Amino acid sequence: MSEPIIEIKGLSYAYSKSEAVHDLNLTVSPGRCYGLFGRNGAGKTTTMKCLLNLLRPKSGCINLFGLDPAKNEVEVKSRLAYVPDAVAFYPWMTVRETLDYLASFRAHWNKDVEQDLISRFRLVPDQKTGGLSKGQRTQVALLAAICPEPELLLLDEPTSGLDPIVRREFIETVIGAYQEGEPGKRTILVSTHLISEFEGLIDEFTIVDRGRNVLTLGSDEARGRYQKIRARFVQPPAVTQFAGAIRTKIDGREVEIIANGGGPEILEKLRGMSPESLTSEALTLEEVFVATLKST
Repeated sequence: MSEPIIEIKGLSYAYSKSEAVHDLNLTVSPGRCYGLFGRNGAGKTTTMKCLLNLLRPKSGCINLFGLDPAKNEVEVKSRLAYVPDAVAFYPWMTVRETLDYLASFRAHWNKDVEQDLISRFRLVPDQKTGGLSKGQRTQVALLAAICPEPELLLLDEPTSGLDPIVRREFIETVIGAYQEGEPGKRTILVSTHLISEFEGLIDEFTIVDRGRNVLTLGSDEARGRYQKIRARFVQPPAVTQFAGAIRTKIDGREVEIIANGGGPEILEKLRGMSPESLTSEALTLEEVFVATLKST
């Protein structure tokens, strides 16, 4: 087994008397795109800042590349790139000056990728960063994170402020191309509430709520386990509860069930009730997220 790129054990952090993260465990293997999902205030950003040694945990153990980021900060940070949820630059610098400044801290900087992304994002190199919109500042930050081609990308709500067209292109093309540039070695940890837009890229995910780990699953396993089952009957069904269902909605002759691992048994029971129609489909990751939090 390859050594994890990120390993968190028993992480806890509190702001004053308010605990933001409690006993969190998380492991990210090399080459994975790992999603950290949660509502606002769930502890996602706090976890990211602890990884970067910007916050010191109350308890727990953190390793990046097998190293303690508090003891090996320079080595760890030279191998990763981070895009926060709120981006700021020196406002008197132009986009060109800002990128040159950021590149000066890196041992490697892919100029071809830089030019391609400047063109894709329609950035004006001579424009002062103080005059950029929130979305444009995010674009510059994403560009600066991709160009060094780091081993690890830490992205905290990376597409916040981007318009839908640029957002989709960034997710599908830029992030995809980043990982494909060195398959199996480039790793992403992304915190996002736009789960549906990362659907095709996320390999594994953790859902956090109130700083606690609620669910960790591989994406394929989640799609196999969570099912949305719909049935229609000639008459309203008499049964109102189904074992294995985490949510049941009955509207007249129609039944909609969200199942967590009990799909085959529920389908068999419904077939025995002679429905007019019966369908089953896998939940999307966003639907898994919503169903999980509603059932906790």
